[in-house]
Amino acid sequence: MVFIIPALLMAQDISQMNVKVGGFIKNDMFLDSRKTISAREGHFLLFPAPISLDPDGNDINAGANFNFLSIQSRVNVNIAGAKLLNAAVSAKIEGDFFGQANPNVNLFRLRHAFIKMKWSSTELLIGQYWIPMFVTDCFPGTVSFNTGVPFQPFGRSPQIRWTQYFGMAKLMAIVNSQRDYSSRGPNPAAPNTTLTSSVFLRNSAIPELSLQLHLNPADAILFGFGASYKQIKPQTSTSLGYQTDEVISGYNAFAFLRLNFKPVTIKAQGVYGQNIPDVLSIGGIAISDSTDLERGFVEYTTLNTLSAWMDISSNGKKVKVGLFAGYSKNLGAKDEIIGPLYGLGTSIESMYRVSPRISYQVSKLRFALEGEYTNASYGASYDEYGVPQDLTPVGNLRLLLSSYFFF
Repeated sequence: MVFIIPALLMAQDISQMNVKVGGFIKNDMFLDSRKTISAREGHFLLFPAPISLDPDGNDINAGANFNFLSIQSRVNVNIAGAKLLNAAVSAKIEGDFFGQANPNVNLFRLRHAFIKMKWSSTELLIGQYWIPMFVTDCFPGTVSFNTGVPFQPFGRSPQIRWTQYFGMAKLMAIVNSQRDYSSRGPNPAAPNTTLTSSVFLRNSAIPELSLQLHLNPADAILFGFGASYKQIKPQTSTSLGYQTDEVISGYNAFAFLRLNFKPVTIKAQGVYGQNIPDVLSIGGIAISDSTDLERGFVEYTTLNTLSAWMDISSNGKKVKVGLFAGYSKNLGAKDEIIGPLYGLGTSIESMYRVSPRISYQVSKLRFALEGEYTNASYGASYDEYGVPQDLTPVGNLRLLLSSYFFF
């Protein structure tokens, strides 16, 4: 805001500006049937924790737990009305109290911060916004803040997004970096452990590159396709101290559909991804070859994932009911692996979730109740391609009650 607002005010009279402050206050109260793999004191649920047996054969992770949190509450400032370079210029900055990590939960953090320039048929967005694989016109309507993660790719990233409109179609090209949601790779401070950091993408010197096509042939129908290319550099030096330029590339692709009828709205998306834990999906990378034992040079391969989800919601004004269902499958690697795996949920062979919900809204006040059952099949071993074997399914049931007040 320090840089955006003065520039806009210098370009025209302040009376022409339109500045709006908005947001909501949200309280989440949830109960889990077992311990979970999650973020921010259990608020952002990913999947149930695996079975962990004590010397007596009791599952340490089997105990129920609960929490009450208000950290999803947020505030935003929207600025519009400027006319610069023959474009309608707007801007937005938004934050919440979710924090960037568990140690600073409850502290204010940046969600969105971007400038948008709109010409007659072209739009340019520069700043932090939703990742390319998160389609703002087609995402799950869950009560939970996880919004269908890990089946729905999720995150926000600094980016440059160009959109060209062609009647019922729009074409998008996006280049983006990583910030709060980043890739995973070897931790140089602790061998054979995983580090989550944007440094892996930054060191590759190439941003993630994406193309998308959205088609809207009728008011009730929207569908589209997208694909991305990403390259990371897992190490700048080997474990034995030698400089290395080894990189690993990955592709992802997705398709989505939204059908908007008077009684219900149906949304669906399918995703194929190589090395996509940066969007909170299971997967990652693994060592596939050791090319020089004396210097520690290695090669990597991607761990690949297939996911799909569907969301059905009624369109009532006061009372809405909905159902989310998702499935994710660990496809393993294309090449045989010989070393450690670095990623998210790499010991999960497959996972599914069923999540019904109901909400009641009067003016700016809303109450919502959701049940979320997630089942993950954990493996005790891996095959030569990194696919978990000797599976044990583990389930968690979350009951979530939320209250909102919008302003």
